[in-house]
Amino acid sequence: MLIKRKSIEAEANYRSGPKAAVTQKARRKPKFAPVTLSELDGVRFLHFGTEWVQGAMRLRKPDAIELEYAQQMMSWMLFIQEPQHLVQLGLGTGALTKFCYRQFEAAQVTAVELNPSVIAICESMFKLPQNDERLNVLEMDAMDFVNDENNHGHFDAMQVDLYDATARGPVLDSAEFYQACANCLNDEGILTVNLFGDHPSYARNLKALRFAFDEVLCLPEVHDGNVVAIAFKQKKKLDFTALYERANDIKASTRLPAKSWVNGLKAACDPN
Repeated sequence: MLIKRKSIEAEANYRSGPKAAVTQKARRKPKFAPVTLSELDGVRFLHFGTEWVQGAMRLRKPDAIELEYAQQMMSWMLFIQEPQHLVQLGLGTGALTKFCYRQFEAAQVTAVELNPSVIAICESMFKLPQNDERLNVLEMDAMDFVNDENNHGHFDAMQVDLYDATARGPVLDSAEFYQACANCLNDEGILTVNLFGDHPSYARNLKALRFAFDEVLCLPEVHDGNVVAIAFKQKKKLDFTALYERANDIKASTRLPAKSWVNGLKAACDPN
């Protein structure tokens, strides 16, 4: 399954180090790997020309979140019950975007995707709705989005899943990127991000996240190395009794395994 990656697109994005000084005019237009599909046992998978899975949809349940790591990306729901604006960086198959759009009827939902072919395939093969007054899928660079001051301080939750065909870690992983993400969140905002626990990029991402956020906790590894980190703009005092009650509500209304998220948070807070 997926769920590792780094970058053909990386040269087109800001990163830390010497290349961070390259101006936008000097940045080359990214070259994208081909978008390909496969199906198995009633599940359609998205690939970028390799065996790595970039997302999945169960054909009989197109609005459900199929992959466990993607379900964990919704763990901010333990803390935020009535979001007003949600952001997804990296569209994948649109699973998180569709779920948020259907589940939170009062919320604005924005998705940012650099590859126009991914947007097109989501619309044609993964049941992504058309943009409307609540849904806005943008074709643009995630770094440009988070650096736009017009986006600062507005969002309740941000879900970051930025990978490409080479599957070696997130495309954007610098402290500058995560600080810009934090800037986009409101004071109680939460970021979830898909990391690769068995890759050198994991420690680098955690260090960058902890630079930008008051607290970062990691849920248990799933699939072939996926680790979802939860980053809090302001550190929260975790009341596990209340969190388990909230998890029961989430399970009842969405069927998401929210109790396992609380178990993971508890383990992260008390690893012994």
